[in-house]
Amino acid sequence: PLESPLGSCAEVLEWKALDSDALGSFPRLPRPHTWAGRDQLDPDNTGFIGVETFASLVHSHELPLDPAKLEMLAALAQSNDEGQICYQELVDLISSKRSSSFKRAIANGQRALPRDVLLDETGLGFYKRFVRYVAYEILPCEMDRRWYFYQHRTCPPPIFMAVATLAQIIVFLCYGARLNRWVLQTYHPEYMKSPLVYHPGHRARAWRFFTYMFMHVGLEQLGFNALLQLMIGVPLEMVHGILRISFLYLAGVLAGSLTVSITDMRAPLVGGSGGVYALCSAHLANVVMNWAGMRCPYKLLRMVLALVCMSSEVGRAVWLRFSPPLAASGPQPSFMAHLAGAIVGISMGLTILRSYEEKLQDPRGW
Repeated sequence: PLESPLGSCAEVLEWKALDSDALGSFPRLPRPHTWAGRDQLDPDNTGFIGVETFASLVHSHELPLDPAKLEMLAALAQSNDEGQICYQELVDLISSKRSSSFKRAIANGQRALPRDVLLDETGLGFYKRFVRYVAYEILPCEMDRRWYFYQHRTCPPPIFMAVATLAQIIVFLCYGARLNRWVLQTYHPEYMKSPLVYHPGHRARAWRFFTYMFMHVGLEQLGFNALLQLMIGVPLEMVHGILRISFLYLAGVLAGSLTVSITDMRAPLVGGSGGVYALCSAHLANVVMNWAGMRCPYKLLRMVLALVCMSSEVGRAVWLRFSPPLAASGPQPSFMAHLAGAIVGISMGLTILRSYEEKLQDPRGW
């Protein structure tokens, strides 16, 4: 049991043990104004609610509580000298909002909270084990990992990275069958005539700033990009939502075409490397910034391997750009999208993929 200024904080955590089978998703709980009027919650109109008052309301209405939010409630109570919680903080907690007050409450109260670790959870199905794996891969704080684990919903699924990867594979197969070439397709003179390929000379056709991400040099580039999109992009989308990840990915793609328009105006551009490098560099930067809190296994070795693979892909692109082209094929694709995507990931990624201490992305929202 948890020691706190009010003994009822211990009762809060006891509900977690007594009602573990009945713990449902917290968003299904009624809002505070449906339990009782504001006068009942805060009869003296002080703006604060005693934990004992809240405990009696929960017991009388037999409400199931999310264990992650129970711990947040206890931390909020502990951060107050009188063991009370602010009415607005309670409303924010019910509404899955996490303001700066939650950050302060965690800093003040988490040392007394039970240090249950998700890795100790047993009896999980395959998908819940995968969700736990994603939590440890992406999030640097144990409380954030538990919060995400209990709040995660299967709908909507991480469809952006899956759809983008599938579309790239379909386009590659279509052009491979049409040209009868699966490696170094850019050497074929008909390849560069595609309406999807970006070239600085075709800037007036605005769709090309983005559609070049569906074209690839060959099987080697497609395989590398698809692997990273699924291994890194899908977990990131599961945690941070489709809006943030799609914006970051497309920002890397757009930065690649804009950079080529300025720095390498004679070269065409193909491949989704700009978006892929934006995601990878943002994730790696986030891991470095939260190195002590990350609990993914072999993180140093994996980071070194990721950097080696990404550097090797850049080296292959540089070699392809400056290798002697066939007379009929013209200049080979530029490698500047790789560098532009990495810069976008480092500069924008730490803001877009900000810590859950500021606000937890609602996994049900788009």
